[in-house]
Amino acid sequence: MQTQDLLPTDTTMGTLTLRVGDLAAMSTYYRTALGLAVLEDGMDAVVLGRRGSAVLRLESAGHLRLPPPGQAGLFHTALLFEEPADLAAAVASAGRHPLSTYVGSADHLVSEAFYFTDPEGNGIELYVDRPRESWAWTPGDGGARTVVMDSLPLPPRDYLEKHLTEDAMTQAESRGAAVGHVHLQVGDVGTAHRFYVEALGFERTAGWHDQALFVSAGGYHHHMAMNVWNSRGAGPRRDTLGLGEVLIRVPGADEVAALADRLSVAGIESRHTGEELRFEDPWKNQLRVTTGPGADGIA
Repeated sequence: MQTQDLLPTDTTMGTLTLRVGDLAAMSTYYRTALGLAVLEDGMDAVVLGRRGSAVLRLESAGHLRLPPPGQAGLFHTALLFEEPADLAAAVASAGRHPLSTYVGSADHLVSEAFYFTDPEGNGIELYVDRPRESWAWTPGDGGARTVVMDSLPLPPRDYLEKHLTEDAMTQAESRGAAVGHVHLQVGDVGTAHRFYVEALGFERTAGWHDQALFVSAGGYHHHMAMNVWNSRGAGPRRDTLGLGEVLIRVPGADEVAALADRLSVAGIESRHTGEELRFEDPWKNQLRVTTGPGADGIA
């Protein structure tokens, strides 16, 4: 049963904004390495996606520096593909690109994932979900459930041999992809839980001691995650390259207004325009909650 204290069950993640030092080079990378198409091309920003749906917004910020080690911010943007063949094509393309850094792969039980780093150090996860009916859940305190996830071996060569098709490789831009989840690095998990679960209204779906937290709406395995693996004790972010904005989509203006009320009660400042809500988390990561597909482009 949906309650006013939770985000709607059909909440989804929207376009992820990155602030980049070299707009032309980064746009070229995401086109050639990941098969994203340019949807809008401006002097100071480029929007990329698949099948007309925006996935990434790159903003030119050449005056900024790369974030220092240990700073809070983006851990990775996770691009969700519809079919294993689409994932295999993206992995093959990213893997052979000279500016990609391959980080690893894992079978998470709920999904199969491959990890890369882009030329400016931003983390990327490429993944496909296993069918929801195959996900296992365990009961927790107070009726809460925890999704069963793991990090089992997923050999890239075996995966590509099994799933890669010529059609997926040659028609990548016509096949679907979306931001499935966003993973942040933060200063501490307790503060993240108070903000993202108790105030924002996600449900906790998994955790790893005091090192990581996974949250979602509507029974997804996770729409967002936070960890301290590289950033324990980090304070508010400096003004650097990297994460620009996390976009969260809800069905309508009533849900935006309900969230605005929850944030106000929690003492969190926000800017509410009716159709969207802007605010920041305790590490100055910028978040926007909006309705409809019209707010992802170049302003």
